Amino acid sequence: MNSNSALRFAEGLSPALPAAPRGVEDTGVGHSLLLELLVKILFLHGELRLAELVRAIALPPGVLAPLLGTMRTERLCEVTRRGDTDGRTSYSLTDLGRERAADFLRRSQYVGPAPVSLKAYVAQVSRQSVARMGVSRERLRRAFDGIVVQPALLEQFGAAMNSNRPIFVYGPSGSGKTYLAERLAGLLTGAVAVPHAVAVDGEIIRLYDPMVHLALPVPAGSILERSDANVDARWVLCRRPVVMSGAELTLDMVDLEFDRQTRFYHAPQQLKANNGLFIIDDLGRQLVSPQALMNRWIVPLERRSDFLALHTGQKFEVPFDVIVVFSSNLRPEDLADEAFLRRLGYKIYVGPLGLGDYRAIVEQVCRDMQVPFEEAGLDHLRRRYDAARRPLLACHPRDLLGQLRDHAAFNGHAPRMDAASLDWAWNNYFAPAGASMRSQQETGT
Repeated sequence: MNSNSALRFAEGLSPALPAAPRGVEDTGVGHSLLLELLVKILFLHGELRLAELVRAIALPPGVLAPLLGTMRTERLCEVTRRGDTDGRTSYSLTDLGRERAADFLRRSQYVGPAPVSLKAYVAQVSRQSVARMGVSRERLRRAFDGIVVQPALLEQFGAAMNSNRPIFVYGPSGSGKTYLAERLAGLLTGAVAVPHAVAVDGEIIRLYDPMVHLALPVPAGSILERSDANVDARWVLCRRPVVMSGAELTLDMVDLEFDRQTRFYHAPQQLKANNGLFIIDDLGRQLVSPQALMNRWIVPLERRSDFLALHTGQKFEVPFDVIVVFSSNLRPEDLADEAFLRRLGYKIYVGPLGLGDYRAIVEQVCRDMQVPFEEAGLDHLRRRYDAARRPLLACHPRDLLGQLRDHAAFNGHAPRMDAASLDWAWNNYFAPAGASMRSQQETGT
């Protein structure tokens, strides 16, 4: 992206960010919470200029002025150095301020950008809903360009992404389900605003996660870069999020995580995925039963909202604006009852390949791995599949040719798709039943 197009890009996205608050009441959170946060920031950073305080708490000077005024009146802070401008004026805590900061940190160790209100978060998620995104045939073509996939499958995925309903992708292991699910991320368009944190009943939930939320670069000279830009710095302009969870998923991971040491919350995965894509891979391999996981999702999937609870027991409602993709080796009827299956909008089967698609993948992998493609080698592989009555799966070409290439490198010669090399890779990869036991018996181990 050149500088001109990048500038147009960022300028076009800037309305996605809420307007900057002009006063404490515009922040949507309590005066006392902001005061606590400001005291903790000064305690941890020491003497700071006003401009540095603005960056640390992500609030404009007009919001900080009355807070600093209160702190000075209550003798919690003092002006330690006056600059030629207000932004260069430095502040630090008094002894009383440091004592108060220690109390605040025992209550919560969150120190960072000020949170937004739950009401503001709910409204923003609605404004940038993934349901309004839309997926065109051209966008689908670009996202899957160069990928060997049956046109009928692409038709299903395209319609499913426009439905704003959950997608259940199933089929045998190695058929490419996970790979295709991950490619759906390429269909996400537009930018979303993600808050650093959300305040609920005086508690702080950290939401922005740089591992999930990919912040968009701000081109030099754009409206978003200027210090006088009328945008709320408590929000980060990001690409639509993609969250992927596998066999490690537990019920605890889809609820608020209260850190008893830091005394603040971390958002669960589905909250981080709002306005984007949530892929649950290997469904059925988790420690918790798939039925339990499905029961956890049944209400959010239907109502498009979820309920979370603070450690105090207070429950609150949050949006569930997520396209959920379940991927599993199991059949739908083996995972959930009929009531839940009705809520799975699309059930997409990804099965074995036809010979034409298998050949296309072999040729593609050969190019990637710099292994010369040989027609005789493909014929030899086909005969091995027929003899073993194995289905042609999408993962096999890369795995088999990868082992062939590794073996050739070990022996110091160029890789070839000859029968001997393919047989070695085949036998090593598929490990014929009983071969390991026979080897142990023959060697006496």
